Amino acid sequence: MTRPVFTVLNGPNLNLLGTREPQLYGAAGLTEAQDRCEQVAGELGVGIEFFQSNHEGSLIDEIQQRPKSPGLIVNAGALTHTSVGIRDALAATGVPFVEVHVSNVFAREEFRHHSYLSDLASGVIVGCGIQGYELALRRLVALAAD
Repeated sequence: MTRPVFTVLNGPNLNLLGTREPQLYGAAGLTEAQDRCEQVAGELGVGIEFFQSNHEGSLIDEIQQRPKSPGLIVNAGALTHTSVGIRDALAATGVPFVEVHVSNVFAREEFRHHSYLSDLASGVIVGCGIQGYELALRRLVALAAD
């Protein structure tokens, strides 16, 4: 039996984690988030893949390529608040996903309070720093086991 492989999708500017506004996003970079997720994946006996793009179409392509995925962790960054295209791709595939935000979007500008993705998500994790990725992976693995 092959082990299930979950995917982490990161949107615009998340490649700058660790250096971009550390007072909001913390000092840990995307590489550290990936390392921590790989550690949790190993502990849970699952695989994990990572993709980051600053381009909406690239993220949509990645979502569409995973219609049989056991689950996605989606941090669409600013596209969370603007992209009907990402929403439609997630709805079209029907793949379970957890929406993650490193910062507490509800303690920020009002435009960040709305997500085009949340009502489709199996869960939303907000303001837990890069630990949110680990929590999302644990949740998706639990959902896949049910």
